Amino acid sequence: MVKRRRAFSLVELMIVVAVLGILAAVVVPQFRNYSTEAKSSAAKSNLRLMRSAIELYSGRHSGVPPGYPGDDIDKTPTSTIFRQQTTQDDDYLREVPENPFNGLDTMLIVPNGASFPAAPTGNFGWVYQPVTATIKVDWPGTDNDGMAFYDY
Repeated sequence: MVKRRRAFSLVELMIVVAVLGILAAVVVPQFRNYSTEAKSSAAKSNLRLMRSAIELYSGRHSGVPPGYPGDDIDKTPTSTIFRQQTTQDDDYLREVPENPFNGLDTMLIVPNGASFPAAPTGNFGWVYQPVTATIKVDWPGTDNDGMAFYDY
């Protein structure tokens, strides 16, 4: 007697593929939401850390926020000076943290007399205006609650 191998029929395979597709459609968006949630939490934490460092630096330097060469508000602020003053000179930060969305730790400095860009570009890690001591995350889009990352 010859044993016959029983294979899956085309219909059975199509049912399995359909079930796997439905499961993937349910699970994948959940992972995306968790990823966005984790990145937005990291961005808020990094902003809190940098805002504290800016406030502490200003308090110890007669109200002058970091970024100004020689703490002279009449000079043009730069991101290099910000980094030097907060990480090397006084150790307010170990390092400038990365933007969790794009992995950049670079900073767009908004000079005195200029206003913040209307919208983020995502080309920098952070947008910082020394004259107002305001720092924002440079990333377009919104979190899971509909709040713009740029408005954190």
